[in-house]
Amino acid sequence: MEPQKGKVIGIGGVFVKCKDPDATVAWYKKHLGIPFDGYGASFPFREGGGADAQGYSVWGPFKADTEYMKPSAKDFMINFRVDDLDAILKRLKAEGVQQVDDIVDEPYGRFAWIMDPDGIKIELWQQIGPPPPPPSGDA
Repeated sequence: MEPQKGKVIGIGGVFVKCKDPDATVAWYKKHLGIPFDGYGASFPFREGGGADAQGYSVWGPFKADTEYMKPSAKDFMINFRVDDLDAILKRLKAEGVQQVDDIVDEPYGRFAWIMDPDGIKIELWQQIGPPPPPPSGDA
């Protein structure tokens, strides 16, 4: 029997609001060695042991006044990696979980959003393609 599709397979990223994103990025780079690619920091990994199966997670700072996390009033958003975005959205809808906004298709993945019971916006991401290369000089 084939495993059920439409499930979370890992953490895709954590996104935080910052008073001064440039200062925050500089602090994380200086003290923790976290590279920054203009959007965030990508952390690649191997999925399922396959040499060609590469996934990645992202840490991303946002300006304090970003509207990207609305309708949540929280200062962070969690991104979960999913194996099949359409399947999980179908199941969530049947369970009474409301989708926020429309699905967005990007070259690196498909995205949808839901809200948890505590008002935290959850981003669901089905990765497409390999992880981005590390920023030059930060490898």
